[in-house]
Amino acid sequence: MAKRKRPGLRKKGRIWHIEKVISGYGRFRESTGETDYGRAERYFDKRVEELREISVYGERPKVTLNEAAERFLREECPPKSVERAGYALAQLLPAVGHLLIEDVYDETLRPFKDARREDGVTPGTINKELAYVRRILILAARRWRTGRQTWLAEAPLISMVRGKARKPYPLEWKEQARLLGELPGHLERMALFDVNTGLRQSELCGLRWSWEVQVPELNASVFILPEDLTKNGEERIVVLNRIARGVLESQRGNGSDFVFTYAGHPLTRLNNHAFRKARQRAGLPVRVHDLRHTFGHRLRAAGVSFEDRQDLLGHKSGRITTHYSAPDVARLQDAVDSICEQTRATVLRVVSQESVKNAPVAVRQKGSALA
Repeated sequence: MAKRKRPGLRKKGRIWHIEKVISGYGRFRESTGETDYGRAERYFDKRVEELREISVYGERPKVTLNEAAERFLREECPPKSVERAGYALAQLLPAVGHLLIEDVYDETLRPFKDARREDGVTPGTINKELAYVRRILILAARRWRTGRQTWLAEAPLISMVRGKARKPYPLEWKEQARLLGELPGHLERMALFDVNTGLRQSELCGLRWSWEVQVPELNASVFILPEDLTKNGEERIVVLNRIARGVLESQRGNGSDFVFTYAGHPLTRLNNHAFRKARQRAGLPVRVHDLRHTFGHRLRAAGVSFEDRQDLLGHKSGRITTHYSAPDVARLQDAVDSICEQTRATVLRVVSQESVKNAPVAVRQKGSALA
């Protein structure tokens, strides 16, 4: 027995059309755009259900991805992630931000994915950008409402870009010297501090003098990073070896609340144009995050325990790392000092402020001295 056709679904030429009176909505006419009856039937069922919901709950608002992204950054994004999210969305929104959120799905995102791949952007970075779109669409389908109606009926499945993840690239000592030698002075000091502390870029750029805490028993200081800056949402202790302390002293008295500045202004990122040009001149595939990998790699090579490496790298461990006793801090101090031993085999530049002020312009821009 042949299956009965849907009342209100009629074929005109080769295309199936909807012509139906829907209770509470009225007469509705629309082409399904389908020549196959099965696909036309599924489209018919979906549209009729949507129109019945509109008659009960009201019509969904027409919201662009730009507008939804603005709400996400304003209301939903954690403060410590706003800069990261804003940067990711700034890559994506020029391509698809004008689209209504109901029109954002795999096919409309494909040109963006292809363009980013052609620009040499890694799959991991593209997927981080797509993850923000996925999060925004989920919020639009589940939380954000106008009256009783959500902004989106259902969040689509956003496919991630496939590809091998880039492996970490810890620097050898000679490679470190080459990279530092190509960096301008202010970035050189940041990179040198980073490779000796393992800070994430946001932690490095956001480092403030007010977070410095003296440890009288060790005649030294540490930094306590607040939980709203760290990735895992926990306070983090930053212990300084002699190289990091040298960099710190070169920055002290810079007249800013922030440790690292340029022309009197806080630096927002180390991974800028000057850093990328420097790594090209040095012939190295290194990223800023590889400075952190280098710190962890050297700690492991020096025989530092897994637990101490976790604490020094700010990994979530369940230990209250900022409540260490002086002996605990001394142990971590010994651990970070252990990776200074090989610095005798390479040239490291740490420039004091006084020497910079008295040096010629060319030297101030390059900033070279022995640690």
